[in-house]
Amino acid sequence: MKKYITTAIPYVNGVPHLGHAEDYLLADIAARYMRMCGDDVRFQAGTDEHGNKIEKKALDLGIDVKKYVDENSAKFQEFIKKLGVEYTDFIRTTNKDHEARVQKIWNKLSGHIYKSEYEGWYCEGCERFVTDNEYKENDGICPDHQKPYEHLSESNYYYRVADFKDEIREKIESGELRILPEFRKNELLKLLENTPDVSISRPKAHLKWGVDVPGDEDISDFWPATVQVVGKDILRFHAILWPAMLLGLGLPLPKTLLCHGFILANGQKMSKSIGNVVDPLEVLDKHGLDAFRYYFSRHIDTFTDSDFTWEKYEDAYNNELANDYGNLVQRLSNLCKKNEVTREFLEKRKVLEDGKFRNTWDSEDAEYKRFMDNFEFTKGIEYAWSKISAVNKRIEDTKPWSVAKENPEEAKILLASLVADLLNANEMLKPFLPVAEKVEKIFTSDMIEPPEAPLFPKEFKK
Repeated sequence: MKKYITTAIPYVNGVPHLGHAEDYLLADIAARYMRMCGDDVRFQAGTDEHGNKIEKKALDLGIDVKKYVDENSAKFQEFIKKLGVEYTDFIRTTNKDHEARVQKIWNKLSGHIYKSEYEGWYCEGCERFVTDNEYKENDGICPDHQKPYEHLSESNYYYRVADFKDEIREKIESGELRILPEFRKNELLKLLENTPDVSISRPKAHLKWGVDVPGDEDISDFWPATVQVVGKDILRFHAILWPAMLLGLGLPLPKTLLCHGFILANGQKMSKSIGNVVDPLEVLDKHGLDAFRYYFSRHIDTFTDSDFTWEKYEDAYNNELANDYGNLVQRLSNLCKKNEVTREFLEKRKVLEDGKFRNTWDSEDAEYKRFMDNFEFTKGIEYAWSKISAVNKRIEDTKPWSVAKENPEEAKILLASLVADLLNANEMLKPFLPVAEKVEKIFTSDMIEPPEAPLFPKEFKK
């Protein structure tokens, strides 16, 4: 089947942060899993390069705006590469073909667009207008950017969201547009009731860095998106305004909106003013890609706010990744080498077929498949890890080194069975950990050779 995955496109006025990493990681897990199931996957990421705050940042730095967005978009692409994310398409809003599509879409939606005067409050950081009620609730200060709202008076074009509210509500309630997690659905339906028409332009006097308002969108075979990955802070746009625009164009809506929570630091929302922002590149550099992906898959919940601390990260690395997984690979491969368990023997025992692992997870581990098909990735990796733990326990219970002393052939048969269990669990870890491919190669080579160095060298406190 053809599957289409998209992420939110971040503004390039700052450096990539952990929230961006979570977007890319969840989308990449979904893409890897779908490919593992035999699907043809299109995976699109990108950068949003227009708007006041981008122009202002470039001017503050004394850099040409185009040069600034080129440099920062490249930083995001490099960041995505470091996360081991394998996308097929990268969209930049400054691309000429994108700008042309925007103008064509505007023309198609012209029946739902009108011009009106606006006087009220605006947040430059959010790049949106806020209602008087929202202004009062936040005491005149944006809670996300900790800056006072600006009072503006200007003539703008508006998109008539009201034209599509009933249809959006029906699609959400029927599940045609699925919102995950489920509890966000009711929040969104309540928000939909009070959503006003949305400003979709700014006067050139207030915004020069953008796409000009014009005086046939071609959609690929992969449309609509199978899943769209967004943070909870931008769900309103992706679940209300974007669907309203798609409906106006006569296009189908995304099938699923996967909405993840915030990553907290010691229980607090990360903030530059508080000084508790965690640099994702620093986390990546600490123990490498697989450790990063492991922690943010298993210990950062797919849907809810979750906590990061360096202490928790070190504990997960040493006591879970290094101990449970890395040590298991080292230990079992050593036992196989010592007892002459070869690829030929594993093929004889039906563990391998033509040198490849005959996985059973898709037929025997229905719970894992159910979790992954429903984008419950934290539960998916928990399930896979329970299988890793089971292999460790089985080694302790059966003691193959003792069996080998009494009956070498029986020990080989036992080890072949343990390899099958490990490779099955390892298969389920492939969407999460790129190192799983390396582990598979260790146990499917002609002769099983333990890794020269531990996959995850332990780090102890001094």
